[in-house]
Amino acid sequence: MAVTDNRQSTFEGTLRSAKTSLMFSETLRLALDSFRASKIRFLLTMLGMIIGSASIVLVVTVGLTGRQYALDTLSSIGPNMVEMQYNGGATIGPDGASTPDYMTREDEAAVLAQIPGIAQSSPMLEIHTPVSVGDGKVKDVMLLGVSPRYKDVRNLGVLAGRFFDDQDSVMHDKVGVMVEPLAKEIYGSSQAAVGKVLSMSGVPVTIIGVFKQRVDTFGQSEISETTMLLPYTVARYFTGTDTVKEIFFTMKDPADVPRGGARILELIRSRHRKTSNYTAFTMVAILDTMAKVADSLTYVLTAAAFITLVVSGVGIMNSMLANVSARIREIGIRKALGATKREIRLQFLTEAVFLSLCGGVVGTLLGLAVPISVNLLTPVHIPMSWLSAVVALFTSVLVGVIFGTLPANRAASLDPVETLKYE
Repeated sequence: MAVTDNRQSTFEGTLRSAKTSLMFSETLRLALDSFRASKIRFLLTMLGMIIGSASIVLVVTVGLTGRQYALDTLSSIGPNMVEMQYNGGATIGPDGASTPDYMTREDEAAVLAQIPGIAQSSPMLEIHTPVSVGDGKVKDVMLLGVSPRYKDVRNLGVLAGRFFDDQDSVMHDKVGVMVEPLAKEIYGSSQAAVGKVLSMSGVPVTIIGVFKQRVDTFGQSEISETTMLLPYTVARYFTGTDTVKEIFFTMKDPADVPRGGARILELIRSRHRKTSNYTAFTMVAILDTMAKVADSLTYVLTAAAFITLVVSGVGIMNSMLANVSARIREIGIRKALGATKREIRLQFLTEAVFLSLCGGVVGTLLGLAVPISVNLLTPVHIPMSWLSAVVALFTSVLVGVIFGTLPANRAASLDPVETLKYE
């Protein structure tokens, strides 16, 4: 008896499954027939969905591209860098006179000795002085006295000649490197500048190289278009002191930058008067801020693209309502042949979803085609988000379900007797 019941239950389940499959295939066929019968109207209705889906993918792509560009730019400046700055405060001498409480090379040595994880460091002296460039010409130049490690700390690129090294620094060689715009302004090219001798306050300095920043910092760095770098030991000739206003450090691990910056700041403060003011500047905060700004912009633009999808959903609903009104007699005939409300509802809901999904697929493919084409045909790399494609397709289906429900319910609720009388 139990075996018979199990067989009957299995048979009924198989029958229900076959019936459901048959009903779905029939519903899909009717949706396709309806689409073929009104191609132009449905294509125009799909247009809004195509634009909305493509907008979602493109907006996310633009946001990712802008975010990546900003982060790459800032990272090229020095993501591992900690810049210690003196911002004010003074020491009071026995005579009551006050002098700035600048940092010293001893502070730099103390940091290197007591704080682990630091890769390199460089002090910086800033001097503004007129320079004789020959033929009686004088140019105002900003001299920065730095160590040979400054090149790696600031990620500088040498265009011609070489950067000064430890031997130059130890031997107090009067050499320097010039920023590219200054070399072009004075000598016409980077190569022509190498080997030239400038007179700085009567001190002859030989140009041994021309450098540039690897990325455009838009004026947000200590290097300007009139900068020349000298060994720190030589730059001291112009100041007569070993005090410095800024010291650069780089951490071995970018993850240690926030903690390392805090420890460096604490140590520097402990070596000076409490009234003196120092700050530890890192790229971490700027990187985080830029990432948040780019993400926020992407969210706003994506919301605008979603509004486009909602508007196109309203268009789908209007089109489906008009479709229901045009097919009242067909609905009546189907109901007279035994179609249930559920089947009628499913038919029109399938048409709405099919319409929106087709628009979503076409729009998503168009949106993805832009970054894929750029990546394949140009050396520029544009990041793509496959998640945005999934979101665009899911949203298009959701729009079809939401805005197709009302027309489907209206079609299902029509009275079969009245529909058969409809002309």
